[in-house]
Amino acid sequence: MECGIDPRRFGNLLYLPKLWKDANTFRAQGGSIDNYWPFLDDYKQSAGSDRGHYFHQDLLVASLIHENNPKRHVDIGSRVDGFIAHVASYRTIEMLDIRPMPPSVHKNIVYVQADLMEPGVVNAVRADSVSCLHAIEHFGLGRYGDVIDPKGHITGFRNIWSMVEPGGRLYIAFPIGIETIVRFNAQRTFGRSEVFNWFDKKDYELERFDFVDDAGDLHTQKDVDAAISVQNGCGIYTFRKLEG
Repeated sequence: MECGIDPRRFGNLLYLPKLWKDANTFRAQGGSIDNYWPFLDDYKQSAGSDRGHYFHQDLLVASLIHENNPKRHVDIGSRVDGFIAHVASYRTIEMLDIRPMPPSVHKNIVYVQADLMEPGVVNAVRADSVSCLHAIEHFGLGRYGDVIDPKGHITGFRNIWSMVEPGGRLYIAFPIGIETIVRFNAQRTFGRSEVFNWFDKKDYELERFDFVDDAGDLHTQKDVDAAISVQNGCGIYTFRKLEG
């Protein structure tokens, strides 16, 4: 059984001697230290990373929305300082989340606090473009104060799908692996084809599938089975709701 404690982080304590040495050098050169606020991780960090789940999914889906230019885009639970910010740089985006958030200082971000597990919340929302990036895997696990529900991801997904207008698109991304695994109460990892079992009826088409592999690299416009060996990746699905 896995646990949420990473013993590798204790290795950062090895940098304490360097911290004291740097502090002594700083004082010897006339500097004054009011208090210590060590960031031992940063001694070994790079300037940044252009890979991984959030980096790729946020940029990719934001670019797809820009390309498709929908009349209305609504997001559920995606990262505010990533995807939401990307989209808000060029258009209005409405976001729904169970968690509270102070009023946005950006004119293009419209926030509503809502629990997507409740059908009444989504009945009044219809949009030709909807997204939910790296959020559905948390539904029903109680991590964010939501009600415990082993099938919460299915309930949440169907509620979100009901928000999409006929002809509209749903962009959804979540962790994928060889099989579905529940890591309580953090998240679920889903088998790459599990999402197709969540629909009530065959009123969709998979317009495109992209995925991030275990190394954090993006693979665009692939067949779902191209991710067959991925164990800790991210599937990015673009579904189109059929009309009629």
